[in-house]
Amino acid sequence: MKKSDTDLECIAKSIRRSVVRMAHASKASHTGSALSIVDLLTVLYFKVLNVQPGNPGYAVRDRFVLSKGHASAALYATLAERGFFEKALLDTYYIDGGVLPGHVDFTAVPGIEVSSGSLGHGLSLGAGMALAMQYDRISSRVFVLMGDGELNEGSVWESLMFIPHKHLLNITIIVDCNNYQGYGPSAEVMNMAPLDGKLESFGWEVVCINGHSFGEIEKALQMKPCAKPRIVLACTVKGKGVSYMEGEFVWHYKSPDDQQLAQALKELE
Repeated sequence: MKKSDTDLECIAKSIRRSVVRMAHASKASHTGSALSIVDLLTVLYFKVLNVQPGNPGYAVRDRFVLSKGHASAALYATLAERGFFEKALLDTYYIDGGVLPGHVDFTAVPGIEVSSGSLGHGLSLGAGMALAMQYDRISSRVFVLMGDGELNEGSVWESLMFIPHKHLLNITIIVDCNNYQGYGPSAEVMNMAPLDGKLESFGWEVVCINGHSFGEIEKALQMKPCAKPRIVLACTVKGKGVSYMEGEFVWHYKSPDDQQLAQALKELE
């Protein structure tokens, strides 16, 4: 899909506007977590993924797994922006009787491959998809987006051993390195440094990028792996795009009030 960086910036701002509106209307948390991954999702869905909004279940599509399922607002908003369903459904996010639950649910709307939110499970699901595609000789790809705090989960490291062992070059991991998790700064809760060295020792090709640079994101995701599966460490800012949320841990749990919503929407014009 031919989109310039200017086009992508407009799309990302539209997605961010949807995210803050959804969080405000439902009084939902995880606003900062959703905003940090918007640029990654924008490049995936508008430049990289082989998907068809009008035929979301077609057999040779690429698969995307949002393992950090608490950032569901960003995925729902992106799918709506891409045309998988009407944007009006975003008004039903995280409310009683609504269609869109707080954690990603594959039965809710078209375009979602798996339910997620129980951290540490998404990569195992993605590995299973990649292995099945390898057996079936399907050339499609799997992309799994995780949180940096999620790497504390032991099940993640089982998959990180399994994928290179099975030589699954059809799966790419993206880590949203926004430096925060549910209890504070990731480095203080469980220091994973040196993360790149750990991953390389497990048999991965590690690529570090600016997770808000459309060009760097696309290059990292479009390059074909040679001998090792690829993991992309995307340096991001929690709450990206809204000045008073950027880098502020409290927005892991808060939703904007009326005044804060108005300011966020103004900044995202």
